[in-house]
Amino acid sequence: MLVLGVLFGIPMQAQKFEESRNPAYMASPWVPLDSWVYPALEKLTALGYVQTSFLSLRPWTRMECARQIEEVDELLETSRSQDDDVKRILADLRNEFAPEIARLNGERNVEASVESAYTRFTGIAGPALSDDFHFGRTVVNDYGRPNRRGANEIVGLSAFANAGPLAVYGRAEYQHAPGAPAYSSTVVEAISKSDFRLYEPPSAIDPYNRVRLVEGYAALAFSDYQLSFGRQSLWWGPEKGGPLLFSNNAEPITMLRLSRVKPQKLPFFLSWLGPVRGEFFIGQLGGHQFLHTQTADYPQTPGVTFSPQPFIHGQKLSFHPTPNFEFSISRTTIFGGPGFPFTISRFLDSLFSRGNSFGSSDPGDRRSGVDFTFRIPKASGLTLYLDAFAEDEISPIAYPDRSAILAGLYLPRVPGTTKWDFRLEGGYTDLHGFLHFPGFFYANVRYLEGYTNRGYLLGSWIGRQGIGMQAWTNYWLSPRNSVQFMWRHNQVDRQFLSGGNQQDFAVSATWTVRQNIDISPKLQIERWNFPLLSAGPERNVSGSVQFTYRPKRGAK
Repeated sequence: MLVLGVLFGIPMQAQKFEESRNPAYMASPWVPLDSWVYPALEKLTALGYVQTSFLSLRPWTRMECARQIEEVDELLETSRSQDDDVKRILADLRNEFAPEIARLNGERNVEASVESAYTRFTGIAGPALSDDFHFGRTVVNDYGRPNRRGANEIVGLSAFANAGPLAVYGRAEYQHAPGAPAYSSTVVEAISKSDFRLYEPPSAIDPYNRVRLVEGYAALAFSDYQLSFGRQSLWWGPEKGGPLLFSNNAEPITMLRLSRVKPQKLPFFLSWLGPVRGEFFIGQLGGHQFLHTQTADYPQTPGVTFSPQPFIHGQKLSFHPTPNFEFSISRTTIFGGPGFPFTISRFLDSLFSRGNSFGSSDPGDRRSGVDFTFRIPKASGLTLYLDAFAEDEISPIAYPDRSAILAGLYLPRVPGTTKWDFRLEGGYTDLHGFLHFPGFFYANVRYLEGYTNRGYLLGSWIGRQGIGMQAWTNYWLSPRNSVQFMWRHNQVDRQFLSGGNQQDFAVSATWTVRQNIDISPKLQIERWNFPLLSAGPERNVSGSVQFTYRPKRGAK
């Protein structure tokens, strides 16, 4: 109850909206998770110029980004810093968020603008991985877009509008991906045994040719909170490679979401926790076909989802006790579906974990998480972070030995240069001492497709019973342009679907060829070996190029 009280710490008495020039009542869209803005602000945070950014609770609204920019301005003024690199980053951020900065200082919140128009072509030569719930995935953290062997393409447009306390946002795409052969009978039999389900697979997987709403929502702002409804993305962790509990690896979920968009100080003795932000959402998953009940498996036609689809809700609280330390607690629960209709009582059972029965009072498929970020003072911005999550009612705080864990470090400047940065992450979901069954993490005995939305994991690319590592280094040509080198490796224990491994090397870049046009090429070489899928090691080479046009901001 204390957690909910903090999260929903809104005065109970009715409030009239203040005039449109009060920033606390100005709605603004969330900055997309694939924006250049996050690496820029994260670098400023690691260097100590932003002291109240919440890296484990993203996305941020455009107004919140403007607030962080003003914080950098204040620190630069008091410290009299002559760091030219920081000033260049700040100049680009000021240009990007000039309208929002003006609104923080009294301008009206009225605007309609096309955010971007873009197209991306991806060619994959060789067998690609596309099932991260069982094996792995060649392209990760890509909003659940289909990417298969052959020619893949997306064409998209995003736009938004604000008017005082109201905002709307939309991002739609045409998506194309080739078809693919179905799994062999041997693979189907192994998956059926692993996931406690029996089904007849389709003879082949059809090509994708579809228009898709990637993100789209309406938002209402009040007293530094924002209530939004629609298809939205979440990133609940400090990692770059993907948080354990919630990322943009799968398609965004249609959800109702309440977020404290600006940090607030708690009263009385709670003030020692520092600035705090909180978020709550409830939404509905898609693509689930297999459900287990007490009496029998829910009847299923291959390729047809059951109805109604299960629901998911989540809560996250993040605290900043010091400028160098942030920690968070989080939780998600999947509940509902055929035989378990959505009712207020069942929702409260899942929210407060009332009971632990597999029967009609089942509180749902619960997961809890904890993460922290610590910036080491006077160490070139070196930042350490850790993310952990646990299945069911177990807490990572009480049972770290029963939890999946991912840790990392971020160095915004390699010593001796201002152009290079470095990041390293490693983690595991393979716990030999605590596994009810192989592939335990992200799985469930009622919702047999586990912690997925439309077939893709909601959490980390490490997946089930894996040990993964990933490293990046960037050479920054400017605050928006860089060349990046990436390495990724994952080892899956042979207890789970005979095990396997995956290794990627990639080089990518972003160049602004004109003021409003970006080109982003990428080349990746992958080697994988999953004995169930192939008799020996396989390789693929993928190349992509994206063109993005960002028009000048619209009417204000």
